[in-house]
Amino acid sequence: MPKKINLEEYQKFVKIVSKKFDNPNEEIMTWGLGISGEAGDVASCIKKTFAHGNDQTSGIRENIGDTFWYMAAICNFFGWDIEDVIGENIAKLEERYPKGFTTEKAKRKMTDWNEK
Repeated sequence: MPKKINLEEYQKFVKIVSKKFDNPNEEIMTWGLGISGEAGDVASCIKKTFAHGNDQTSGIRENIGDTFWYMAAICNFFGWDIEDVIGENIAKLEERYPKGFTTEKAKRKMTDWNEK
């Protein structure tokens, strides 16, 4: 069983094992396209598992890990602490759904949230 690590350690690890680029545009495009591709692989494995009866749950898990790797690489590119990014997302969702998810709150337009 792989060891559990914290997000700060993971983000540092991703920086070490990431390809080094001379061109920052090429770097962020690689990370952006990479996360999109891995997320597509997650979706494909879910489809194969549930629509085709072809168990791809190990592929789902692997591709979620790869997607997360690209998230950390993107945060590294911009100099963002991934824990801060996740914390900001938690704060946004706590404000949006203070008592948990509701369909009514989910139907609000993003402009409604930004006008608070």
